[in-house]
Amino acid sequence: MRLLPASLWPRFLKRRMPTSLWGRSLLIIVLPVLVMQVAVTWAFFDMHWQTVTARLSDGLAGDIAWAAESWRDDPTPENMAVISERAERSMSLSVQLREGDVLPAENRRGPIGVVDRTLEKALATRLDQPFWFDTTRYPAYVDIRVQQPQGVLRVIAPRERAVATQAHIFVLWLTIATVLLMSVAILFIRNQVRAIERLADAAEAFGRGETSEHFKPHGAREVRAAANAFLAMRERIQRHIDQRTALLASVSHDLRTPLTRLRLELALAPPFKRSKAMEGDLDEMEHMIDEYLAFARGEAGEAAQAVSIPDLLSAAAEDVRRAGAEVEVVAPADLTATLRPLAFKRALTNLAGNAAAHGEHVRLSARALPSGGLELTVEDDGPGIPEDMHEEAFRPFSRLDASRNQNRKGVGLGLAIARDVARGHGGEITLERSDMGGLRALIRLPG
Repeated sequence: MRLLPASLWPRFLKRRMPTSLWGRSLLIIVLPVLVMQVAVTWAFFDMHWQTVTARLSDGLAGDIAWAAESWRDDPTPENMAVISERAERSMSLSVQLREGDVLPAENRRGPIGVVDRTLEKALATRLDQPFWFDTTRYPAYVDIRVQQPQGVLRVIAPRERAVATQAHIFVLWLTIATVLLMSVAILFIRNQVRAIERLADAAEAFGRGETSEHFKPHGAREVRAAANAFLAMRERIQRHIDQRTALLASVSHDLRTPLTRLRLELALAPPFKRSKAMEGDLDEMEHMIDEYLAFARGEAGEAAQAVSIPDLLSAAAEDVRRAGAEVEVVAPADLTATLRPLAFKRALTNLAGNAAAHGEHVRLSARALPSGGLELTVEDDGPGIPEDMHEEAFRPFSRLDASRNQNRKGVGLGLAIARDVARGHGGEITLERSDMGGLRALIRLPG
């Protein structure tokens, strides 16, 4: 396995660090606690548990060595009875001689190797004869056997004589305390992160033109200060939008009044040579005013509601068909989404009208995304737009005459309005080459 160079480790770790505030806050709490627990546990086992176990094993080995030496000094049944009685009374050991027996050939070791290694080291230091021991057969005892000329001297010792058996209690209490502390820390961190998430959700909803009346500042003092600042900013922006909407309504009325008078005077005037051209100029002026006002207003005040996507596409297609274009609609019959219908219809109509102006066939389609979002496309079989000019096409008042057959009607706001509407719904619009040969406008909305 190849190791990364030292210069790449910071980048490697950075890519694998949590990206959310919740994940990073949790890591700040969990990582030090885990490091502390590992360090304390290691220090306990290395400095305390192993030391105590070594001393206990050494003491047990000394008692077994005494029994073996006492038997060698006087290998009689009477002496064995004395040794057994003294070992049982003073050392809590069960000692017996198995005449003619030999040590088992198979060694049995426990899951914690340090216990067996410590006991083996102590017995090897104290005993001169071959020995065998088993720490796994009896949960509460240790079986130790020493080879003698007459047979095997078997000693059954309580486990606590060889091992510090209460170590797991310390580890258990350490684990319980760690879990409790981490739970409390996680609970507090989650409450603080939830406050920030609610603030982010409220800001995102306001960006889509939705106002959450139930949002209230809570959490830490700094989070509440940020939430109060957001609320104040939202009120100022909403007040500005309301004032601009009222101004635009007044401007719309003031601009349409002289246009209506001109149209009426033209209708009442006797026919003359330039009347048709003047009517066309009035139509174009009215269309231009509609586009200017739609771009400035942005339909931000419209409430979102559940909309049938096939019906929305059909309505936009019908507006384009009135201009003589051939429009195809492809969408599942049961597809719905929460949108601002008038704003989204204007965006689709602008895209479809733009496609119909530069192609003979237009297709409107929609589909649900696996992630729960929505994808809508408007494509044509026209000349398209060069890829390096896609971003330029979204700029207000950009007409791209050289690439789109001289836009004769409009002021270059169709794509700009469509992008504002898509972004106002939390989505995005992109341009790409269509399978029909022309341009494809792709709108993706989140679920």
